[in-house]
Amino acid sequence: MSSFFIKKKVISAAPNKGDLKRKSNADDGKGRSKKFSKRMDEEISSDSENESADPSRKQQENEDDEIEETPQEKKLRLAKLYLEQLREEEDKKAEQDSFEADLIAGRLQDDVLEQKGKLQRLIAKELIAPDPAEIRLLRGHKLPVTCLVITPDEKYIFSASKDCSIIKWEVESGKKAQKIAGGRKGTEARHVGHTAHVLCMAISSDGKYLASGDLNKLIMIWDPMTCKHLYKFKGHREAVSGLAFRRGTHTLYSASHDRSIKVWSVDENAYVETLFGHQDMITGLDCLSRERCVTAGGRDRTVRVWKIAEESQLVFHGHEGSIDCIQLINEEHMVTGGDDGSISIWTVNKKKPVSTVKQAHGSHGNTGLEQPYWVSSVAALHNSDIVASGSHNSAVQLWKCGQGFRGLEPLFSVPMTGFVNSLKFSNSGKFLVAGVGQEHRLGRWWRIKEARNGIYIIPLKRQAQEQEVVQ
Repeated sequence: MSSFFIKKKVISAAPNKGDLKRKSNADDGKGRSKKFSKRMDEEISSDSENESADPSRKQQENEDDEIEETPQEKKLRLAKLYLEQLREEEDKKAEQDSFEADLIAGRLQDDVLEQKGKLQRLIAKELIAPDPAEIRLLRGHKLPVTCLVITPDEKYIFSASKDCSIIKWEVESGKKAQKIAGGRKGTEARHVGHTAHVLCMAISSDGKYLASGDLNKLIMIWDPMTCKHLYKFKGHREAVSGLAFRRGTHTLYSASHDRSIKVWSVDENAYVETLFGHQDMITGLDCLSRERCVTAGGRDRTVRVWKIAEESQLVFHGHEGSIDCIQLINEEHMVTGGDDGSISIWTVNKKKPVSTVKQAHGSHGNTGLEQPYWVSSVAALHNSDIVASGSHNSAVQLWKCGQGFRGLEPLFSVPMTGFVNSLKFSNSGKFLVAGVGQEHRLGRWWRIKEARNGIYIIPLKRQAQEQEVVQ
């Protein structure tokens, strides 16, 4: 019995021991896994703690660095930075102001000199003769071109002719933009436009009005943009031979073969007054910004300066023949040409020419009976030392004015067949336009059959521009 119980106890105890062993092993495994995982967690957490600690350390270091600078030092440093920025801004502003001041002073000085008639830009020495291949001929008139004008923006040219028409040309393309057709004699009542030779034209400085005068005593006012007819001025008793707008205004001056000058207000479509003084038909007229104009008196051999506001005139003598053309160089100086073949430079302060070139375009005829080539047109680039003249000797001549407009030196000539009846420089001086015909604008003394009726655009290049192109 005892043995049975002992066995039973042993049997019952054995599984308990195995269970205990398994439990202990299981417990050990669980404990080990818990410990391993705990270690891994600790390792991971320690790494993450290190990572998170780094920026905090950096921040702490930065804070330590910042702490090293006291509030007073920080204020001082910021104040210095602010003052430095202010100083830089003031320096920049001072530079800009001085540049603008110099620019304005320069412009004001030029304006003052221009008003006094003492401004002379020396650019003649930079000019070079144009290549004949670059000169363009624009043809559209059936009869000789008598006059032309260039718009202030230099995009268009208006030319008029003995065929009574006016043509608007595009400068860049050379194409005909618009045409105001001429009418036949006797159609004045129904035709909108000229029915007689157009002798002169003028355009206002803002490009708002175009004026044209004809052999039929009429002055027509047009809109240059649309070529629409606006007004018609009547009053002259003979052909209208000269027109000019006062710069910056819409006051129009007109000269006529009736020996009078009339003043018109185009804005008000009104006649203002008439001035008398010339003893022969007036052949040319010009004006700039002053309330005065200059005229050439043809066969009376006088040049006159009309002071409109003072109702007075200055009379100048010098040519030996008819004075056929006149142009202002600036407010105080002018250039004239005549059928005696001479070109003269004048100043309003002297009654005689400052300088004269006789036989400026040479002479023609048999030996012993030589006659000078008539100077049929002159032009001047305003406020510069460049003057141009035209005749019928197959060339347009460019001249350089000496210092103070004393003396004329030939620069170069441009080949051109026919009567050069009109010359105009563009405001920028980039090109010169010549109106050419087979006959003189005021008559039919000669006829050059090989000449072409049209306008020539002559480019004016400077040496500086050539150097830039080469570079």
